[in-house]
Amino acid sequence: MTLTVTRLARECKLSRSTVLYYESIGLLRRPRRSDGNYRVYTAQDLDRLRQICVYRDAGLALADIRAVLDARDGDAAAVLRRRMVELNVEIERMREHQRSIARLLKLGKEIEMVTKQKWTAIMSAPGFSVHDLKRWHKEFEKSAPAEHQEFLEFLHIPQDEIQTIRAWSAKG
Repeated sequence: MTLTVTRLARECKLSRSTVLYYESIGLLRRPRRSDGNYRVYTAQDLDRLRQICVYRDAGLALADIRAVLDARDGDAAAVLRRRMVELNVEIERMREHQRSIARLLKLGKEIEMVTKQKWTAIMSAPGFSVHDLKRWHKEFEKSAPAEHQEFLEFLHIPQDEIQTIRAWSAKG
């Protein structure tokens, strides 16, 4: 079985440029070339790319994927255990986000008006960075766009600023 770069990418539901990037960083081996100078990939390349996709979907960084795929027996488990610890930390951070929102909602009942500034102060108190707040908005927009709009309005943010927040929140 031989595959072109486009066919290989389609088999794994990736873009052609992603496959070429993986090749350029050595995650995929450089394939042989046809007489017409086209890349020719093998079934083994397809298997490796599928493995890359599995690990990528599990949230591993490309360097970690390389370590897992190229590791001796047992070394891959260490990388996966480390990623599991990282995920647990991220989950705890998200739970803290939930607790902050619950405090915010409780405050919202007690205070006549919660503003963007008050909300930002509440979220910053447990240590959320600007990056964390942006990630929170992105997740809110992705999972519940109508509620995100409603929440931003609840904070009395002007419509033009709401549109700006939702626009960058909707991007990847």
